[in-house]
Amino acid sequence: MNTAITTDKAPPAFSDYAVAVDAPSHSRWVHVSGQVGVSPTGDLAETAKGQHQQAWTNIFAILDAANMDRTDIVEVIGIVTDHAQVALYREMRDVMLQGHLCASTLLVCGLANPDWKVEIAVRAAKAG
Repeated sequence: MNTAITTDKAPPAFSDYAVAVDAPSHSRWVHVSGQVGVSPTGDLAETAKGQHQQAWTNIFAILDAANMDRTDIVEVIGIVTDHAQVALYREMRDVMLQGHLCASTLLVCGLANPDWKVEIAVRAAKAG
């Protein structure tokens, strides 16, 4: 089982995530490439919130294909295109992870397609 790391010798997390996560040495790792708000049929969600939801839906589908789920996520790397989306990103991450804490990094910058509002990549580890 992955374990959140805490210390009073470094700043605490700024929102609902772990400052570090330890995965057992015998874990199987899956690295999920950045997912955007595009459905498997190629449709881009119309709203920023819809794009966030679709990106997470894509991530969970990929993890499921690897026999993993949200509780195996060790790290999330999120990218949003506008500072105004930071609160939405955090809200959606927390809703989609359902209380699961993992390491998290968030960047605000441009993406490969100007219509994309968010891109999310994860790393997951599962003992076994």
